[in-house]
Amino acid sequence: MSPSLPGSPRASLPGSRPGSLSGSPTRRTLLAGALAVASAAVVGGCSSDGDGSSSGAKRLRIGYFAFPSGDLVIKNQKLLEKALPDYRITWIKFDSGASVNQAFLGKSLDIAALGSSPFARGVSGSSPIPYKVAWILDVAGENEALVARKATGITDVAGLKGRTIATPFASTSHYSLLAALAAAGLKTSEVKLVDLQPQPILAAWERGDIDAAYVWLPTLDELRTTGTQLTSSKEIGAAGKPTLDLAVVSDELIANDPTAIDTWRKTEAEALRRIKSDPDGSVKSIAAELGISGADAKAQLRQGVFLTPAEVASANWLGTDGNPGKLLSYVTDTGKFLADQKQIDAAPPEAVVRKAFYLKGLPDVLK
Repeated sequence: MSPSLPGSPRASLPGSRPGSLSGSPTRRTLLAGALAVASAAVVGGCSSDGDGSSSGAKRLRIGYFAFPSGDLVIKNQKLLEKALPDYRITWIKFDSGASVNQAFLGKSLDIAALGSSPFARGVSGSSPIPYKVAWILDVAGENEALVARKATGITDVAGLKGRTIATPFASTSHYSLLAALAAAGLKTSEVKLVDLQPQPILAAWERGDIDAAYVWLPTLDELRTTGTQLTSSKEIGAAGKPTLDLAVVSDELIANDPTAIDTWRKTEAEALRRIKSDPDGSVKSIAAELGISGADAKAQLRQGVFLTPAEVASANWLGTDGNPGKLLSYVTDTGKFLADQKQIDAAPPEAVVRKAFYLKGLPDVLK
């Protein structure tokens, strides 16, 4: 698989503070970065795929990632453009959740993909980022995993004691790595954690600078060729700490154009249906968007866990208006875990997380 593909719907706000692996910068710092995002079509890890200018037409600015999901099916097959012909729709590719969070602060996005861990970070603190989760793109499975170099001889997580492990800090991979270490009885002080994005991870791996890495596709598959998989997000999720790729919408869009959100969610539901009912067509779209072979796209798609629209709106996951599902607990628990690991100053209470859910009209997508 092409090692040049960018990484992550999953990375969150960058920065550090004493006593933490990856801390939370001040809102002032984030706002400065957000203004930079707002002032250009291409900024630190995001690029506009189309004309972003405005001539008074209704618009939707959608952040997406080079990662197998319904978003790539929608984009390639122009499902949203067909559903909203009177809208100017701009697809903006991001390399990290940090850029997504900054773009929302700078009011440069209307809708975007975002990992559950950076979302939990985004709604923490005294000034939560002005967005709400409105859809679930996928549940992390074998498409995100912890791999050790075969040359190290490591065959289980406990064997990582004293070793160097790379992962993108403040990402879902980082969250899952910390959970894996804790489950194996290892403290973070007993390993050396290195903050690297997917492509630098691959380079460090090839140089022998790191012993293991927790990362996602497509870099993950590159590591597997010379590595031993120790655990995956599917296993960690089954043990009670699932991670997900969510889709969030801005508070401004919710206030000004909720109908567009309903239509967008219907296209997301259709994309999930097509992934199951037309796998060949979905693979073709994903291969085209990622610039990889159909075989590679099929292999990558197979490793993710894609819910049905009914499952997304069920009590087991997102839920419905007035009745949030288990995702509420998952995000709340993620916040608590991040606070315990000194990744954020304090975990957002469940009531705060609940306010960051937008569930109105969700059953309509099932019709």
